[in-house]
Amino acid sequence: MGLTNQSTGSGAIKERFGRGQNNRADYVVALAGNPNTGKSTVFNALTGLNQHTGNWPGKTVLLAEGRYIHQGLIYKLIDLPGTYSLMANSVEEQVARDYLCFGRPDATVVVLDATCLERNLNLALQVMEITTRLIVCVNLVDEARRKKIQIDYRALAARLGVPVVPTAARNGLGLEHLIKTVSGVVTGRIETKPYVVRYSKEIENAVCRLEPKIKQLVGETFNARWLALRLLDRDETVIDAVENWLARKDGLRTGIKEVVLA
Repeated sequence: MGLTNQSTGSGAIKERFGRGQNNRADYVVALAGNPNTGKSTVFNALTGLNQHTGNWPGKTVLLAEGRYIHQGLIYKLIDLPGTYSLMANSVEEQVARDYLCFGRPDATVVVLDATCLERNLNLALQVMEITTRLIVCVNLVDEARRKKIQIDYRALAARLGVPVVPTAARNGLGLEHLIKTVSGVVTGRIETKPYVVRYSKEIENAVCRLEPKIKQLVGETFNARWLALRLLDRDETVIDAVENWLARKDGLRTGIKEVVLA
């Protein structure tokens, strides 16, 4: 089933989209990207009129949710705040990062601007450090063509280790391919092996020492390498969030820094 009124719900799904019992979904997909990449256009094209907006709990940042149907399955799409990084230097960055880490979506689509690909790839690489279930959507390919920009999408996918889908969302170009690719990733039919950013020898040695201890605490729930990097970076927002999660899960009150660094 492709991008039709029945598959995307643009006026076709009559039921109200809310947070109650009608908000059932088979898969949850996060949509991330820099501002002005056309991310909202992708979101609107996929979800049509089947959307809900509000605020993230306890935040003034806008939350947009929508859904579409593909092959009889319901996909909930979470439009994360547009952000240039996940380093939590702003409320928007913290919201996006915390959702990817603790919300644990079934897949994440990172929308890039084809006309300034190098700058946008910074965010994609940061998302890859959190999750392996990733699709890169290179949007605005029509603008890139007008500017005589040529992109080898197959080579980019091979280098990044994740699917790369070119789109021009405002014209509907490539969205059917995007839907099918998301389906492949969430069901495991498409295997991803994201590129791993390597740091200096000193940092990598420290990560190797911390990872096993972190895994003992969190298991496979979170990316232990990413948490080790955040711990080394003294990112208190992530540390506090993990400690709160451990307290709720196991009643563990010892700080993660004390356990890992012991």
